[in-house]
Amino acid sequence: MSTTATVRTRAIAPSDLAYIAVFAALIAALALTPPIPIGALGVPITLQTLGVALAGMCLGAWRGAAAVGLYLLVGLAGLPVFSGGRAGLAVLVGPTGGYLLAFVPAAFVTGLVAQWAVRRGLSRVTPVFLFLGSFAARVLIVWPLGVLGISRAVGTPVGDLWLSDLAFWPGDIIKGVIAAGIAFAVHKAFPRLLAR
Repeated sequence: MSTTATVRTRAIAPSDLAYIAVFAALIAALALTPPIPIGALGVPITLQTLGVALAGMCLGAWRGAAAVGLYLLVGLAGLPVFSGGRAGLAVLVGPTGGYLLAFVPAAFVTGLVAQWAVRRGLSRVTPVFLFLGSFAARVLIVWPLGVLGISRAVGTPVGDLWLSDLAFWPGDIIKGVIAAGIAFAVHKAFPRLLAR
């Protein structure tokens, strides 16, 4: 590797770390907004998923997943950044544990779609692609892992819980649309954010 390539790598790394830290803090701030309890399963509606979608859409696959991973590590280490001000490893064995674990791969998948959509050029359909990437991650990753987490925590068979997750879908669709609009504006203002 040449000296120039080494200098470029070092010049980019601090900005990547800054983006990751900022989005981890954003997810923590959104998680601390008052949750809306629904049903008896112990999983409220929160704004965490908005932050996860924004991380993937704005930062791309690996930086978005890293931001979500940093957020989870901070919470698991004991800082009260999870919904309701909770923290620690015990959260993973509760009803929300599956959702929390799903956030990292969901941000990665959302980020992959965002990278593809933004690199093909910003247009009126870009927000649609951003939303569809977020929604695909929701259906393929967050839904199954979330339901498995609830099933393990409350001792109810998974088959009986599949439909309980549908209560979150209207809010997640709205948050996905909002995230796509914000991410589109971010990429218009900072066109080189996903240039690498």
